Parts: sequence; structure tokens; C-alpha cells
Amino acid sequence: MKPLSLKKFLDMKVDEYNQPSFIKNDPVSVPHLFTKKQDIEIAGFFAAIFAWGNRTTTIQKSTQLMELMEMKPHEFCVHHDVNNLKRLLEFKHRTFNATDLLYFIEFLKFHYSKNNSLEPAFTKWMDKKDPTVENGLRGFHQYFFSLQDVPLRTKKHVAAPERNSTCKRLNMFLRWMVRKDNKGVDFGIWKNISPLQLICPIDVHVARTARHFNLLRRKQTDWSAALELTSNLRELDKDDPVKYDFALFGLGVMKKFG
Repeated sequence: MKPLSLKKFLDMKVDEYNQPSFIKNDPVSVPHLFTKKQDIEIAGFFAAIFAWGNRTTTIQKSTQLMELMEMKPHEFCVHHDVNNLKRLLEFKHRTFNATDLLYFIEFLKFHYSKNNSLEPAFTKWMDKKDPTVENGLRGFHQYFFSLQDVPLRTKKHVAAPERNSTCKRLNMFLRWMVRKDNKGVDFGIWKNISPLQLICPIDVHVARTARHFNLLRRKQTDWSAALELTSNLRELDKDDPVKYDFALFGLGVMKKFG
């Protein structure tokens, strides 16, 4: 495809997949259970962290966790007591277990005791002029694991660019929080990160589709690949490159390349 026709095709696919009907089968459905900003953030954070493997299982386990928090995740994280935590001890999702969960909740309590939103956990490491959220992701990783007695095993659950990870799950979470349009999928509740700074979440589906359209030439699916893909998507829409995640992911899952 020529660039112009590729843009036209992908814009059409964005419109097709960026619809409320997309929500119910995607982990973004979990934060959509809530209306309070902090609940949306916490539910979205866990749903994104749990988003590997089968999407149905991700949604089920994320929803189960929210139910264990009595569907008030912000209140639970900030005001829980020892007895409240006991009900979480049997929780497990793949390699994410109660040890990991208790540390995550400890961090969220620490953070929300000083902040009204999870956004500063990323933005305080960023400058408005940063081309991408890379500094935010690097700073968030260090901040997240800055509490005492971090379980070593828990560090594998939060990605960082310096580990050459794609940071797919955190980039997906940032997309949910930052992108704002009239379609109703992404929330757009964070105002201090610009959509043009976002990095496209990249997994095997997105990478396969991106390579098919020559939007990605790098063979490894890593942090450099995420940057390369996002740079090429900016050629199609400099203000909102990550909207094409809808098209690339949808086409990749369906294995339809037009």
C-alpha cells in the first residue's frame, strides 16, 4: 500500500474497532465498571498488569480482585486493615500471587496517601517537552519499587525500558488513561501527558500486523521496536499516533490484513 492509502485503510479500521462494542471482550472493560477516578485508575492498573495470555481470563481475574475489594478499590487500598488483606491471600493469576498483590496494595496505599491520582507517579519524572513517556516509565519503575522490603519476585511484573521490555501493559494502561475521544473506550482522565507522547502497546498481534504493513522492520519485539513503530505511526497522525493500536491489534487478532 502507498502511505496515503495505508493511512486511509488504518483510519477506517480504527473507526471499526474503537467502539463501545470493543469494550466487553477487552481488559479495558474492568475500569469501565467504575466512575470514581481513583477506582478507574486502580482497576485499570491491575487489568493492564494482568493482561497477558487469554483476555477472557484477564477480565475474570481482574474482576475477581475488584470483588475481593468490595468494588471499592481506592477505599480498600487506602483504608484496608489486616483482616481485609486476609481475603486476598488465595488470589493468584498465572505467576502473580498474593506476595505480589500485597506489595502492589502497599504501594498504592503509600502513593494515594500523598496524591489524589496515580498520574503523578508517571508525570513527576517527565517534562512537558519530552517526546515520549519513556522518562515517565523509567521513573515509575524506580518509584514503584522504592518502598522497603520489596519482594524480589514482584519486580518481574512491572516492566521498564531499561530492561528492553516493550512495556506493552503499562503503555496500554497509559493509553486508557490519556487518550480522549468521543468513542467511549479510552478514558482521557489524565491531562498532564499528551496523547502524542504515548508509545504504542506492542505484542505479537500488533507486531505481526505492523511488519505486514512495513510499519516495523526490527525483528525483535522489544523497546526499540515499540519506539520504531510509534515513530512510524506519527507519520500517519502526529497528534494521536496510538489510536492505531485499535487497528493493529484488531487486525492482528483477526489475522485480517486487508
